Amino acid sequence: KAVSIRSVAQRVGVTPPSIYLHFADKDALLDAVCVQYFEKLDAEMQEVAGHADQGGGASAIDVLRAQGLAYVRFALKTPELYRIATMGEGHPGSDVDTTLNISAFVHMRASVQSLIDQGIYPPGDATMLALELWTAAHGVAAMLISRPYLPWGDVEEFADRVLRAVCFGPVV
Repeated sequence: KAVSIRSVAQRVGVTPPSIYLHFADKDALLDAVCVQYFEKLDAEMQEVAGHADQGGGASAIDVLRAQGLAYVRFALKTPELYRIATMGEGHPGSDVDTTLNISAFVHMRASVQSLIDQGIYPPGDATMLALELWTAAHGVAAMLISRPYLPWGDVEEFADRVLRAVCFGPVV
């Protein structure tokens, strides 16, 4: 709500009316920002998952945990964008939801499906398990951003402990 066309125009060095040449309104502008945010989030999650999997030494759970940690790290690097992208009001079928469902979330779901296929996770709905893991990563990120003064200790270790527990929870 605090974002205004005027403030965006000032920040990018254009006049407010010129923004309307590219975006119908503030919501369209914010949607475009969120789409870009989720594309960058996906790239970071995939890069970290790729590094975790290099050399074949990482387990499928390590890859999934690495994706969750990348989510938390990315949120902490970009807290204002994170708030806009993940805590704003959603619109079913929006470009934002479409991007999320063909990028970061679908890759996390694929990691969960891999664990089901390998018999590490029990047979079931990979989407539901991925939503549980996504919710845990989101909860950690949101709390670290909104309540940085709580006694988290090392935030990376804290996030890793929570995500490790969530990732190992469904193991058969």
